[in-house]
This record gives sequence, C-alpha cells and structure tokens, in this order.
Amino acid sequence: MDITSLDISALSGKLVKKELSSAEATRAYLERIGRVEERVSAFVTVTPEEALKAASEADSRIARGEDVTPLTGVPIAVKDIFSTRGVRTTCSSRILENFVPPYDATVIRKLKEAGAVILGKNNMDEFAMGSSTENSAFKKTLNPWALDRVPGGSSGGSAAAVAASECAASVGTDTGGSIRQPASCCGVVGLKPTYGRVSRFGMIAFASSLDQAGPLTRSVADASLMLNAIAGHDQLDSTSIDAPVPDYTAGLGSGIKGLRVGIPKEYFIEGMDPEVESSVRKALETIKSLGAELVEISLPHTEYAVAVYYLVATAEASSNLARYDGVKYGLRVDETGSLLDMYKRTRDEGFGPEVKRRIMLGTYSLSAGYYDAYYKKASQVRTLVKEDFEKAFSACDVIATPTAPTPAFRIGEKLEDPLTMYLSDIFTISCNLAGIPGISLPCGFTKEGLPVGLQILGRYLDEETVLRTAWSYEDATEWHKRRPNL
Repeated sequence: MDITSLDISALSGKLVKKELSSAEATRAYLERIGRVEERVSAFVTVTPEEALKAASEADSRIARGEDVTPLTGVPIAVKDIFSTRGVRTTCSSRILENFVPPYDATVIRKLKEAGAVILGKNNMDEFAMGSSTENSAFKKTLNPWALDRVPGGSSGGSAAAVAASECAASVGTDTGGSIRQPASCCGVVGLKPTYGRVSRFGMIAFASSLDQAGPLTRSVADASLMLNAIAGHDQLDSTSIDAPVPDYTAGLGSGIKGLRVGIPKEYFIEGMDPEVESSVRKALETIKSLGAELVEISLPHTEYAVAVYYLVATAEASSNLARYDGVKYGLRVDETGSLLDMYKRTRDEGFGPEVKRRIMLGTYSLSAGYYDAYYKKASQVRTLVKEDFEKAFSACDVIATPTAPTPAFRIGEKLEDPLTMYLSDIFTISCNLAGIPGISLPCGFTKEGLPVGLQILGRYLDEETVLRTAWSYEDATEWHKRRPNL
C-alpha cells in the first residue's frame, strides 16, 4: 500500500481503525519528500522532528480512545505565510529569512487542535505577490506534471506539494486567485472561502481586504474536511465573520438536480487557450447532464477587475509592507550609521523586484493628488463588481467559469512581462474583490498532459452549495484521480 496515495478520508479511516499509525504515515511522507523534493522544490522548510512528535501525540490520542477529528494524525503542509511558533516563517522573502515567530497563526492553532501533523512550510511567491512561484527569494517551484512549467502562484508550493504527494493537503492563501490558479495548474482542488470565513490572525498580510486562507487538496471531500477544521469566528481578527460554521461535508452527496448554474459570457474570451475552453465546456455539459440548469448571465464590470485589483492590492501592500524597516524585526542592513540609509538599504536588499514594483505602484496611487483618481476610483468600481455578482445570483445559484485562461506556462515565459503575468488571474480576481467563495477543480488535460481547472463561484457564505456542485461534478468524472509520474 502506498500511504502517500491515500486521501484524507481513507487515511483517517485506517488511523482510527489502527490499521496504520500516524508515525508510519508521517515517515512515508517524509520519505516521499526526500525522494521528489529535489525535482519539485515545493518546501522552504521541512520539520521532521516536529512532525514525528505530533504524529506520536496523535497515535497516543487514538490509542486512548479519545475523540478525534478526520485530521488527527494526517500529515499536511502549510504555505510559508502563516506564523508558526518556533519554526521560521519567511514569506519566501530575504527580509524575513531568519524570522521565527513566538506564536501560531489561528489557522495553525486550529490545525494542531484538530490533530493534524504539519510536515513543513511550502514555497510561495514573495509576500504572495505573483502567479508562478518564480518570485520566491529562495527557489523556483516546478510543476509536477511538467518540470519545465510553473505550478502557478502564489501558493504554487502548496499546490505542487499536494500534486506530488508530498503531503495529504496544504493550506494556502488567495488574494486574487493564489489558491485557485495554482490548483488549476497542478490538477488539484483549491478552495477560497468567503472573505472573513477563515481567520487572518497570524497570516502575514499582503492586501488585508482581499487575503483569505483556504485548503489545497486532492478531492472536494478533503477540501470540505479541511475547511471544517479552519473556519470560524476569531476575536483576534477584526474582519472575521461571526456566523455559524456548518459541517461542509454534510450535503456533498445530495446532488445538483434543479440547481441553476450561471455561465458568464465575459469569461469566455478571445485569446483563451482553445483546449481550456473545450475542457470547461465539456465540464458544463456534464454538470447539465447531472440535472442542473445552465443559465447565461452577465458580469459587465469584469473587464475592469484586473485594473481595480492592481490598484487596491498594491495600495494595501504599500501600507502593510511599510512595517519592514529594519527596526522591529527581520533583516537589518546597518553599515552606514544613518537611519534613513539603513531604511533604504534594508528594503532594497530585503525585497525582490516584484514586491518593490507593487510597493511603488501602491505608494503612487495613494499619494497626494492621485488618491482620488486611482485608489478611490478603484474602490468605487470594486463596489460595482460586487453588485454584478449580487445581481447575477438572483438568476442562478452558483457560477461556473474557467479558472485560468491557459494551462501552466513555461518557467520564465512571462517573467519579463508583468502585465501578461497579471492577466493569468483574470478569471479569479473578481471573486476576491466581491469577497465571495470559489473553488477550482480538475476538469481535463491538454494534449501535452497539462491540467485544466473548472472554477465554481458561490454566494456570500454559501460554501456548501459551491462544494456540493464541485463534488457532484468530481464524482461523475475521473480527472481528480490522475497523478503525475515523478
């Protein structure tokens, strides 16, 4: 039996029945990381000692007959953007290369309370700014399906680790598509919950009104189990939603007969890869065959979403990243004796080119004389984008679209052309601007063997219908069962 091929439900079942120990499962994953990590580069930090200790504790809980969760003893990973007590948290940036937090993020605390075994921290685009995981200060993560291709970003390390069976699941973050787009590129499931559904406390901020944590998994059921563990109100996060958290697995098998699925005409655009469009349209026909009704809808302000996002997100990044000044924590370059020079040199040496680009864009849009023309205007159009979705959901229950306009592109292909890179998230950004939930799941492969993702978006706080729709499609197809040959 290949332990690393088991999904969370299957692995949990074997752990509870004592057919397998968490220590055995953890060692199997650590051995898998040892075999394939050199080719994939999905981790910034691997924590074998901490993982084996957590596995031993999980085995003891099971042996004593204590109440356990479906995650108890299950080896997972987390994006290196979550504060982890005693384990360095870098955000894949030189400026935080040696930062060791004194506390756990709420997401990490909840995973530990659920009994999950954390194997390590996944690579990412620096400060979550990117769509290819080429902006990490430490390494480039490679796509397990084709090692000359990107895994997507910014949660590319998390998506690649799940696809390469280096962990049973991972937790990433999504600011403009950073869970869903890499899920599409790597042929896994990626869920962005409603903004505020999962606590942001201890999650290093990029754009505070957009950032949201969520799972990357092998199946929709696994995503539901992970969301059960990490969702919920948190008094430590002022943007956390105080609303009941349902059991997201409860309605998965109840079908989608009579469900209205909106198809936005603005998401099938000129220039989209024909194999992507073909796979998504076939997926829509499968959904229709399951009893759902396909309804054409319009999201007219979609064309402005990328521009709006890159004003709002960069403005918030400029503000959030001002804290990295060499004084409080992180890198400090202090050779001149001048405070101003120390600030400048620390930030110059600590931040990579993409982070600097976004700080400068954001600072400009917030500056005197330009605030009204850029940031204020973008915020107003963001409201129109949100109203588009509210109007659309009066005619449908969920919305189905492609996740990304192309499959995974080649490493280096878009690095010198930031605007083309930014357009990789053209189908995912609106979801963040509106604060609604969205999921990406595999719906096909190109002739070259590259995964294609189907995106399903739902109403505010209606992850249940999103997951039920995704599960129904997944159950009727075999795409999620494919694994890359490493």
